[in-house]
Amino acid sequence: MTQAPPILIPPVRSAEGIRPAARAGLTALQAVVVGKEAQVRRAFAAMLAGGHVLLEDLPGVGKTTLAKGLSRILGGTFQRVQGTNDLLPSDLLGVHLWDAKEQGFRFQPGPVFCHVLLLDELNRIGPKTQSAMLEAMVEGQVTLDRSTHKLPEPFFVIATQNPLDHAGTFPLPESQLDRFSCTIHLGYPDRAAERRILTGEAGAERLDTLFPVLDLEGWRQARAAVRAVKVAEAVLDYVERMVERIRAGGGFCSTRAAKHWLGLAQAEAWLDGRDFITPDDLQRTLADTMAHRGSLDDRRLNRGDRREQLARLLKELPVGWS
Repeated sequence: MTQAPPILIPPVRSAEGIRPAARAGLTALQAVVVGKEAQVRRAFAAMLAGGHVLLEDLPGVGKTTLAKGLSRILGGTFQRVQGTNDLLPSDLLGVHLWDAKEQGFRFQPGPVFCHVLLLDELNRIGPKTQSAMLEAMVEGQVTLDRSTHKLPEPFFVIATQNPLDHAGTFPLPESQLDRFSCTIHLGYPDRAAERRILTGEAGAERLDTLFPVLDLEGWRQARAAVRAVKVAEAVLDYVERMVERIRAGGGFCSTRAAKHWLGLAQAEAWLDGRDFITPDDLQRTLADTMAHRGSLDDRRLNRGDRREQLARLLKELPVGWS
């Protein structure tokens, strides 16, 4: 397996030190993936919340650079799998091999047994192999031949996919999409950001400037701190009303999706230095959490149309608390 990059700072163990260290990592990543501060922060928040991220966009706009940057900030082991239509489940999960010396089968772990897994061009992988990731992304384990194998903690999946009209792509099933806490669209960089990338001041050439800001135990503590952010009854009431509204409009919104929405809002609040959620935390994370989880009417809408409908729902549904 890929060796973990060295931790260049003393391990952080205090609650007061974890948040500044995480913020420093976010700032460093935003200096590499330039012109996309909001998208980088959202992906970072998803990682803190214990979720997984799907990056949807055209090739060559920085999806892989962002994924690699997140892996360098997190540290631990990193594996990259390039999506192809002939990829098998065993190519991801591993396989039991016969050990002639021991006269028994020995489990050979696949690339999924790492801390950060990059699934590049996920929608070029066939449906059977896509399904192999469902248990790993939700339960943090892999079951093969009646044996269960735990994945490392933290475990973070960041996947990229090209537009569906590109040749050789498969549509991701709802069960797969529902495993991702948010979907992020990067888009082309603005002129100033693109100039910095072209001159080598930012972008993939600057990934070597990124290093882990916390050790793995520090990241586990950071995730625990995010989960401890307070969720008031009024917040839960607003979440439930919004979920009911989405479902009533024909949209797919699972209970898992609602939990992802809350978790992302908690991470945003924690990054802002608060131990409670505000309406802004929920409203600014709704589209990224829900836009990829199924159409909001009888037609098959694209992501932009879904985001517009979700924005209208936010305006129509009163918050209900002050």
